[in-house]
Amino acid sequence: MGWLGKLFGAKRLTFKFSPRWKEMMVVSGPGGHFTLDFWMGIPTISLPPEERWREVAPGWAAELWPELKAELEDWCRDNNTKLEIDPKAAVY
Repeated sequence: MGWLGKLFGAKRLTFKFSPRWKEMMVVSGPGGHFTLDFWMGIPTISLPPEERWREVAPGWAAELWPELKAELEDWCRDNNTKLEIDPKAAVY
């Protein structure tokens, strides 16, 4: 974190979110990347619940669900998008 981040209390993020035009949200993190569904009719990102996340997430991200959810909530709020916790949500 640079000096401005330290001065203003910016937190370091674990994930970077990159929306794509084919209703996808590419999520990049410390061990690679994965994709979540990003529905455009009513902008909505689907995330599996924590228990299912551990089964379908890339190995490096399996224990990072709390951080992912918190950072995704912030991103969704800032981008006028709904976050839906859905047991049927896919992770690619």
